[in-house]
Amino acid sequence: MHGTGLELALVLLLAAVIAVPVFKRFGLGAVLGYLAAGVVLGPQVLGFVQDTDRILNAAEIGVVMLMFVIGLELSPSRLMVMRRTVFGAGALQVLLSAAALGGLLLLNHFSWKSALVVGTALALSSTAVGLQLLSEHKALNSDHGRLGFAILLFQDLVAIPLLAAIPLLGGVKNETLTWQDAGVALGALAAAIVLGRPLLRRLFAVVARTRMPEVFTATALLVVLGTAWLMAEAGLSASLGAFVAGVLLADSEFRHEIESQIEPFKGLLLGLFFIAVGMGIDLARVATEPELIAAGVLILLLVKFSILLLLGKLAKLPLRNALILASVLWLGGEFAFVVFNEAERAHLLGRINHDRLVAIVSLSMAITPLLLLALQRLLQLKPQAAAPEHAPDAQLKDAGAQRPQVLIAGMGRFGQIIGRLLTAQRIPFVALEADPDTVEDMRRFGNQLYYGDPTRPELLRSAGAEHIRVFVMAMDDPETNLRAVRLVRRLYPGATVLARARNRQHAWKLMDMSAEPFREVFGSSLEASERVLTALGIPDSVARNHVQRFREHDEQLLKAQHLVYDDEAAVMQTSRDARADLMQLFEADADEGRG
Repeated sequence: MHGTGLELALVLLLAAVIAVPVFKRFGLGAVLGYLAAGVVLGPQVLGFVQDTDRILNAAEIGVVMLMFVIGLELSPSRLMVMRRTVFGAGALQVLLSAAALGGLLLLNHFSWKSALVVGTALALSSTAVGLQLLSEHKALNSDHGRLGFAILLFQDLVAIPLLAAIPLLGGVKNETLTWQDAGVALGALAAAIVLGRPLLRRLFAVVARTRMPEVFTATALLVVLGTAWLMAEAGLSASLGAFVAGVLLADSEFRHEIESQIEPFKGLLLGLFFIAVGMGIDLARVATEPELIAAGVLILLLVKFSILLLLGKLAKLPLRNALILASVLWLGGEFAFVVFNEAERAHLLGRINHDRLVAIVSLSMAITPLLLLALQRLLQLKPQAAAPEHAPDAQLKDAGAQRPQVLIAGMGRFGQIIGRLLTAQRIPFVALEADPDTVEDMRRFGNQLYYGDPTRPELLRSAGAEHIRVFVMAMDDPETNLRAVRLVRRLYPGATVLARARNRQHAWKLMDMSAEPFREVFGSSLEASERVLTALGIPDSVARNHVQRFREHDEQLLKAQHLVYDDEAAVMQTSRDARADLMQLFEADADEGRG
């Protein structure tokens, strides 16, 4: 395409907007839609894009952001819990797959150095496609989803020494890895881990106080891309750098707000990445050697499928889940393209074999969504069927982890009391607060809450609102309170909504949305009233009874006035009638007491 960058962006966006809904409509998934759009736009079909490498390099930012969001989901403590699975199952998968595939390449007259590099590259699976498929099928938090993530995480770690080994094996002058290079890389990683957490939290705390969402968004993007760039400059993987930054912020109060800001960019750029992969499929090579390419794809899938199925059974997964795990991770990975390019530069791989391998990996990525769909239908599994499972491997679970079913929005005086009571009962909850100073103060006392505006749907989703049974809307501002209740009622109509009400008018509006209002000073005012009565000499039991009678009467009045609250005259008349009824009720009680 020889037009401007604006025209190219329009074509790519238009392709995504058309292809993805069509493929989703037929149950084929978004990934396959993006890949198909890339094939059609690429140089082999319509030719809108000729320089596919440039698009792919830019689109890898989507993978970087994906790894950052994954890091946000993994606190350092959870990562420590998973270490045995990551370095156990992950290492075993790479070792067995690399040995099997490398051995087959040796039989096909590859040198041992080329077989080692290419076999290891083929052992790696696509993080972007694998996690996207697990996410689309609601399986990220299942047993096989957690095991799959652990394997993918180890593969990302293995990619670093693999790239470093290529120039050594190829004997390329001035490109060998020195101790100085290794020291710089390890030093950069150590500095990011030690200094990153306090610096990043302080940075976001300062930015949050500006109360400017666009600045917060810019800061989040700066952190992701900046950390990735620094790690890449130090000789490490950009994706690993973004993942480390995410882990460092996983237990911070800004986690959910950052995730909600990054999510739209991640999804768009990840889609662009899949489009670029589709553009890179060499259809001419496939057409020239269809039997050879098809055999390569089949061997790659069968070898990795068998090893992953074995690992699933060793992890004591049910057969169905082990099959799903194998069918998600049996494909090649995007990192293989980088390895093949470096291997060709180091003279470990010829141009023809390079093109063949790129076609094999690209096709494996393209057909995996289709094969997964076929397998699920064969097993009569619905994509959303992710029944609660008991993880057989305790290393895959957080110790004592429990998904919160209560969300408190607003941790002022009202919300803090509710939070303290739930904490005393050991009931987990998610708390959101839009005031960064309140967040900082409460976190100093050990309270777990997150910074963010609860009137934003993406933040609620990031906080796990789909699993929440009870929403407590405790914001001080009535308008903010009403907007949040309206949003929750629209997105999660089956949930219970309890809301703080400033006054009767506010309570009536909340009742319009089927929320249960709690007037913020009503209970404490009744307690004070009871104390006034006892101070005047009225017996405790009588005073308590009077207060209870008043509470019941006023609750009934609130409901009666809700039916006519838009008619001021009717509200006033109802109020006068209720006052007269209440006075008669208390006079009758007094006469009974005297009698």
